[in-house]
Amino acid sequence: MEFIIAVLTLIVLLGMLDMEIYKMFTVGDYFASMDTYLHNILTIVVGLEFVRMLIDMTPANTLEVLIVAIARQVILTHNDPLSNLASIICIAGLFATRRYLISKKALKLELSEVE
Repeated sequence: MEFIIAVLTLIVLLGMLDMEIYKMFTVGDYFASMDTYLHNILTIVVGLEFVRMLIDMTPANTLEVLIVAIARQVILTHNDPLSNLASIICIAGLFATRRYLISKKALKLELSEVE
C-alpha cells in the first residue's frame, strides 16, 4: 500500500515539476516573485523526500524528511526570530537523534544500499 501511495505521489510531483518548468518559460515575470518559485520548488523537494521515505521506511529516512520539511519552513516563512530559533533547535535535535540514537550499523547498511 505504501508503495502505491509513493508512486501516486511521485506522479503528482512530476506533474507539478512539469508545470513549473512550463511556467518558467511562458510567464514573463515568473522569477519576479522568488517566494512563489521557492515555495513550489521546495514543496516538490519535500514531496520527493516523502516518496523516498514511503519506499524505504527507515528511521534515518524519516528524520531526513523532517529535517527537509523544517528547513523549508524556515526558508519560506520569515516569522519572528523565536520561531526561527525554535526551528533551528528542532533541526539540531533531529541531527543529534540521528547521530546518537540510530546505530552506526544501521546507518552504514542504509548508506551501502544507496550507493
